[in-house]
Amino acid sequence: MSDTILLEDLFDEANGHLAVGELEEAIAIYRQCVARDPQFFDGWQALGMALLKVGEVKEAIGAGLMATTLQPNDLLAWTGLSQMYVRNGQIAEAEDAKGKARILSLGGKVVKE
Repeated sequence: MSDTILLEDLFDEANGHLAVGELEEAIAIYRQCVARDPQFFDGWQALGMALLKVGEVKEAIGAGLMATTLQPNDLLAWTGLSQMYVRNGQIAEAEDAKGKARILSLGGKVVKE
């Protein structure tokens, strides 16, 4: 891949692979996205969910934590992280993440902006 490819184009390519069920290809490209820009929230969120789908739960949790760190008031990030924790048997952590998602779904904030 050329460095001249825009991050958004790379992300779109990964999403295309994901859409047709090519999870390993999508994961590889999502990894490129977050390596290129470690602050890329959408890349971390998508990487985490794709990793969860292929059963790489511990790595998925790491990506999910990055997403919630970058955007602590994102409802989907906390919902995804809760699912990751459930799959890993970390019920207390899953409940905590689910509680944060619930706060956000009701219009509250996890972190004041």
